[in-house]
Amino acid sequence: MQTPRSYRYYDLMMAAFVTVLVCSNLIGPAKISQIDVPVLGTLTFGAGLLFFPISFIFGDILTEVYGYSRSRKVIWAGFGGLAFASFMAWMIVALPAAPFWHNQEAYEVAFGSAWRVSLASLVAFAAGEFVNSYIMAKMKVMTAGRWLWMRTIGSTIFGEGVDSALFYPLAFYGSGVIPDDKLPLVMLAQFVAKVGVEVVFTPVTYKVVAWLKRAENEDYYDRHTDFNPFALKTDT
Repeated sequence: MQTPRSYRYYDLMMAAFVTVLVCSNLIGPAKISQIDVPVLGTLTFGAGLLFFPISFIFGDILTEVYGYSRSRKVIWAGFGGLAFASFMAWMIVALPAAPFWHNQEAYEVAFGSAWRVSLASLVAFAAGEFVNSYIMAKMKVMTAGRWLWMRTIGSTIFGEGVDSALFYPLAFYGSGVIPDDKLPLVMLAQFVAKVGVEVVFTPVTYKVVAWLKRAENEDYYDRHTDFNPFALKTDT
């Protein structure tokens, strides 16, 4: 039996991915920001938008260096971390507050995401990340490892597209929080912004990928990979 390869930085990449994912979903969404940008005018967005796309960048790096099956393991670790964080936030918000503690309302605003929003976030994250990783792996084989920028941006377009297309209708359609006729505009704005983050970070992605490939002596091609998202086996 072939001994599975061990890597120096894979576990650290997994920890970083889960940290970014949980923080961007738990800390960011409660705050709505507004800034004035030359030419574009006033932009309004959820603060988590600044950091959530970084999880897709991590997904690109993991798939590019370690392959789909190891990226799949990280995605499920992120799903578990996000699910636990959502459950913990719901449970703590639901606990009765002490009579002398007067911050319950503020706590609910910050951490009391409705179950519908939390569930939508979990479903959209898993679907979007798996699409992103699948497209990235397939494009690497098709391009023989060339044009990394095209693969990272292309996979993000599909992954973020699926994420946005699932999250906003599942979380807000018919809720009255966002008018139904405005959902497509919100989805488009969020999608463009997230892909824009990927484009801006492309030079950083190149440097991290090159460094990891040298450090790990790995540049995996998914030529014979089982792409079933629910499989747990990691390629050796």
